[in-house]
Amino acid sequence: MIFEETRLKGAFVITIEKIEDKRGFFARSWCKKEFEFHGLVSTIVQSNLSFNKKAGTLRGMHYQVAPFEETKLFRCTKGVIYEVIIDLRVGSPTYKQWIGVELTEHNYKMLYVPEGFAHGFQTLKDNTEVIYHVSQFYSQEHERGIRWDDPFFNIEWPEAEERIISEKDRSWPNYK
Repeated sequence: MIFEETRLKGAFVITIEKIEDKRGFFARSWCKKEFEFHGLVSTIVQSNLSFNKKAGTLRGMHYQVAPFEETKLFRCTKGVIYEVIIDLRVGSPTYKQWIGVELTEHNYKMLYVPEGFAHGFQTLKDNTEVIYHVSQFYSQEHERGIRWDDPFFNIEWPEAEERIISEKDRSWPNYK
């Protein structure tokens, strides 16, 4: 795996290295030792699968607060997503900054999201599937969110014919 730190401290784009032959390829998508070598959280307690019927589906911006803060590792296994993360760690040199990364079924990239970040994604193709691993169990009581279109962050989402957003995600407040 190739680990590339993004401009947001502690967040990484990880590219799977393929070993190819006439049969196809083999690649490692997770290795506790490699994550620890790079100083990253290597605990996975849950794997989640998100299937999205329509392009323009937007999920986010989600995070959990202590003691249930989550580190997450995202990979798009079918289709295409635009994954956005925001650094909400007070005192971080990249506090309140965001980035967007395109993850596709063909680019074999993953996005490592540290604790203290909000995340969300928009699907760019119909029938898109995302798998993500988390370091902490989900706690509804500790779940928080920020509006996907909060003017403070001014996230540049890809254009969409129609945006499909849950009522819950439409209801998150702007960041305070």
